[in-house]
Amino acid sequence: MTYIDGCVAAVPTANKDAFLTHARAAAACFKDHGALHVIECWGDDVPDGVTTSFPMAVKKADDETVIFSWIVWPDKETRDKGHQGVMQDPRMAPDTNPMPFDGKRMIFGGFDVVLES
Repeated sequence: MTYIDGCVAAVPTANKDAFLTHARAAAACFKDHGALHVIECWGDDVPDGVTTSFPMAVKKADDETVIFSWIVWPDKETRDKGHQGVMQDPRMAPDTNPMPFDGKRMIFGGFDVVLES
C-alpha cells in the first residue's frame, strides 16, 4: 500500500512565487527519486483555533499563509530510499533551492495509508 509524507508550514505571503519555484523544483526531484505524486496547497480557508489549529501549530504570523503538502510514494521502502537520494541531490542544496520560509516551524511526518477510497 502507498506511503504518504505530509507537511504543514507557514510561508510569508509575499513569498508565494518563490515558494512555487521552490516547490516545482522539489517536486521534480522527489519524483525523480521515486515519488508518485507531489501535492502543494496554498491556504485559503485555514481558521485560527482556540485550542489548536494549523496556524497555531506553525506559529503563523499575520503576514504568512499556511501551506499543506503531501507526497505519495509507492511504499515506505521507496520513500526511505527516495529521501536519501533527495537529501544528496544537488537540486535540493540550500544554495541551489533555498526554502522561502522558516523550516524550523514546518511540521512533517510519514504515514502508512490505512484506508484509500
